[in-house]
Amino acid sequence: MYFFDGRKNKKNMSVTFEKSDNTLTAFLSGEIDHHTAAAFRDSIDSEAEAMKPQLLVLDFGGIGFMDSSGVGLIMGRYKNATAYGGEVRVSNAPPMIERMIRLAGVGRLNVL
Repeated sequence: MYFFDGRKNKKNMSVTFEKSDNTLTAFLSGEIDHHTAAAFRDSIDSEAEAMKPQLLVLDFGGIGFMDSSGVGLIMGRYKNATAYGGEVRVSNAPPMIERMIRLAGVGRLNVL
């Protein structure tokens, strides 16, 4: 299990990683907005690039707030994963965040 701590940002945020077989799970916590999205993205991309998992799971169980930057975060990880033959899934998204993902059309990518 690996841990990234983004408390240097104004908002408390972190990513914890778990590797299992060909799956990389990123447990996200805090808020995803234009201030924190880049740190989340960089951390996830670094781990995914090193492992190139068959499945990248973005666990949103610890996310309390997300704006459109979160949609971009998902779509960017989807694009990266499909480039090397992988898949992305979003799990444990709170109802309002899941609704935002669906309304943005990201649900059509079969990530939920």
